[in-house]
Amino acid sequence: MAFTPSKDQKRREREQKKLDKRMAREDARAEKLEALQLAAEADIELTEEQIQAKIEADFEAELEAEAAAERESKIAC
Repeated sequence: MAFTPSKDQKRREREQKKLDKRMAREDARAEKLEALQLAAEADIELTEEQIQAKIEADFEAELEAEAAAERESKIAC
């Protein structure tokens, strides 16, 4: 005689399958959120690097302007 699973067993299997799918979706959602957070952090770091580069460029431009003004004053004397 062939063995057939009971209705209760089939129900448990269906519920387990649904639970597995839900867990997989939640894991995927968590991984996506983590990836987005890492991307945002990388964006912030890039922005900080850009700010630092701008500060350095402004400082160098200011030094060059002062050096040029000094040269002009020496030439005028």
